[in-house]
Amino acid sequence: AFYFYFHFSLTLLLLAGSAGFQTSTICKLLGIFDLPGLESDGDIVIGGLFPVHFKESETNLSFDIRPTTTKCESFDFRAFRWVQTMIFAIEEINKNPTLLPGVTLGYKIIDTCDNIHNGLQGALKLVNGKDETSSLNHCNASNAVPAIIGLASSSPTRAIAHTIGPFGIPVVSYFATCACLTDKKEFPTFLRTVPSDLFQVRALVQLITHFGWTWVGAIATDDDYGHYGIQSFADQAKEKGVCLSYYETIPNIYSEAKLRQIATTIKKSTAKVIIVFASEGKFYELLKEVLRENITDRQWIASEAWVTAALLTTDEFYTILGGTIGFAFRGAQISGLLEFLQRVKPSPHQKHVLTNMFWEEMFNCRLNFSGEYIAHETTKTRICTGSENLLETKSIFLDVSQLRVSYNVYKAVYAIAHGLHKLLECDNEDNLGQNISCKSVFPLRPWQVLSHLKTVNFTNQFGEKVYFDQNGEPVPLYDIINWQKDFSGAIKLVKVGSFDASALSGEETVINEEKIIWSRGQSQVPYSKCSQSCPPGTRKATQNGEPTCCFDCVSYSLECTKCAPDFWSDENRTKCVARDVEYLSFQDTMGVTLTVAAILGAFLTLTVMAIFFYFRSTPLVKANNSELSFLLLGSLELCFLCSLTFIGEPSLWSCMTRHTAFGISFVLCISCILAKSIVVLGAFKSTLPASNAMKWFGPLQQRAIIIICTLLQAFLCITWLTLSPPFPFRNTNNQGGKIILQCNAGSVLAFYLVLGYIGLISCVCFILAFLGRKLPNNFNEAKLITFSMLIFFAVWIAFIPAYESSPGKYTVAVEVFAILSSSFGLLLCIFIPKCYIILLHPEKNTKKGLIGKAVSLKKH
Repeated sequence: AFYFYFHFSLTLLLLAGSAGFQTSTICKLLGIFDLPGLESDGDIVIGGLFPVHFKESETNLSFDIRPTTTKCESFDFRAFRWVQTMIFAIEEINKNPTLLPGVTLGYKIIDTCDNIHNGLQGALKLVNGKDETSSLNHCNASNAVPAIIGLASSSPTRAIAHTIGPFGIPVVSYFATCACLTDKKEFPTFLRTVPSDLFQVRALVQLITHFGWTWVGAIATDDDYGHYGIQSFADQAKEKGVCLSYYETIPNIYSEAKLRQIATTIKKSTAKVIIVFASEGKFYELLKEVLRENITDRQWIASEAWVTAALLTTDEFYTILGGTIGFAFRGAQISGLLEFLQRVKPSPHQKHVLTNMFWEEMFNCRLNFSGEYIAHETTKTRICTGSENLLETKSIFLDVSQLRVSYNVYKAVYAIAHGLHKLLECDNEDNLGQNISCKSVFPLRPWQVLSHLKTVNFTNQFGEKVYFDQNGEPVPLYDIINWQKDFSGAIKLVKVGSFDASALSGEETVINEEKIIWSRGQSQVPYSKCSQSCPPGTRKATQNGEPTCCFDCVSYSLECTKCAPDFWSDENRTKCVARDVEYLSFQDTMGVTLTVAAILGAFLTLTVMAIFFYFRSTPLVKANNSELSFLLLGSLELCFLCSLTFIGEPSLWSCMTRHTAFGISFVLCISCILAKSIVVLGAFKSTLPASNAMKWFGPLQQRAIIIICTLLQAFLCITWLTLSPPFPFRNTNNQGGKIILQCNAGSVLAFYLVLGYIGLISCVCFILAFLGRKLPNNFNEAKLITFSMLIFFAVWIAFIPAYESSPGKYTVAVEVFAILSSSFGLLLCIFIPKCYIILLHPEKNTKKGLIGKAVSLKKH
């Protein structure tokens, strides 16, 4: 709630000037934030946000007045070194005659206290400028910084990038690694010189699996960095068979009870390896509780946020953290930085209040400058002279041996400088070959800076290529760091490996195990598994309420385990093996044979159709009702082709198609034969004296018979597919250890109604053809129909017992064989005799030959 309160109110403050554009010519800030910082004027001023303090004092929010600026505690000398690195890089650029010639860079740096609300206040102070009022023409233009370097933690960075992103102001982070910041739609102006946690998590998972750890604990801060990091780690680790024993979050506001509960969880857990996604300040409080509990037998795995933290690399915590291993950013030795840090001095100017705070913390004293200097609140009583010697102190501030985050700050400053160099067109040269001053385009527009910043690509003095990808990310490179003590007892951060996300798969992580010293000085890799691997002759039995990594080993002789449906016990019945999957495929010998037969039938049908079409004007074709003949041939073509849907691996589409296509095609075919049978009987009766039977069996009536019969079958099929359609089914009940892929009818009633309807029409057709079998030879088509229907019935009657007794894929083969046999029977019996006359005895294909006996019958 606190975050959203500030986020909303401070965004309104940023927009305050625009609220009165129509009624006033003056922009006015609605509030001023009193935040400690450092300032230096220049032609272009770069903003900086750093967590110089890492703890905030408790604040009592009443929500009835505007909250005051949060007071910060616990000075971080390491973070102040980051601040000085930014200043050092800016001064180095100002002295460089080839980078931004004629342009002086300044800075405005603010302490964010490593929290969201101070970070938002600091960011708004940077982008609003320092003037309380400004004319309308220069509102939000003359004093606003064109780019911001910051922040360290992901949650404050996310809040700031989300707030000022719509104004096009680039934010370049040196330490915020949350993968959530990769989203360019939500954070279009965010870039960073530090790799995303997506790559760190991948590296951590590879590290865990490399050493065979499957049972680990997880601790994270209660913020975006912790939540996103641990969640991503848990998801990827689960895929590798790694389980979390526990997941605890460190509260943002100090709670002794919560920290004690986390320490108790760590102590009771059997997991010996602990992953920690936390900032050093938050983790520091937990470690004091862990030290109090004397938990020294854990192997800590560090995220980049604390693996090089000087606050934790102390003798006090080494008994707990000794042997820690983790990932750190690539570093560099920045020439001249140490001498620059040694020259830091306090100043009576208000623009250097942060340096004065540093001096008072370093020497545990209080500065007492005269004049207009306003001292900040402090409880220290000893007075500083300002001439104390930093070389006599021992702190992380002057330690430049592990410049990793500082190096990220350094690269961020140079990236912005190179972006400005391109924007100001500083690459032009005069005729003498000497650089001229940069083009004056002041005041700078932030979106112009952002556009050029995204495209920077340069190689720095350390040989590293600096650029941003499409997500504003750098090349993901990490060093694997191990905490060790040297012979003198000093804690050293030793590089024992590396991770390069751009390397080939399987080659990203390189580890030198011989150089690693584990917790409590051991040389053996710590063991962290919930359960030991089961010996031969036993199997895993999952423990109730525990993750899959926790199991008991049960002997095979005590009980049998039923194999999964897709598996079958081996010959020795000691393990489950995958079953063979069986179905009638196009690669089987039988499948190939049936496919060839179906294609041959379809080809013969097309051939007959072509013959009939070519001789369509001959008496024989006309006398046999060419329209019905072509329709019958078309339906036979469909019968042959629908048999192909029974071959191949069953799918939802093929299961729904095969029986419905077969049912409709065969009904269409039998309906045509039925119409032919009726026409034959009607034609014979029309030759009798005083008979007008043919007027009741004309073309219209024939079409009506076919359409009605076919529509009834189509209605049955549609109802079947709608209410209970066929579907693919894996039959695992076969005793041969095979899985039979077949189609389940869905509704047995619908299946038999479709087949029964085909049988009913076939019986009617057979009866009519049987009644006309003794007609004169000129009308002997009835005999052909009768014979074809006898073959049809014989095939399907024999089909029933063969279908029921055939095992596996042969059931489908029998069904396809029945379809093809009956189709061939109809084609050969009805049409081959006619093709014989048409092609081999054309003298019989005359009108006289067709009506001879009919005339003779009339005379009698």
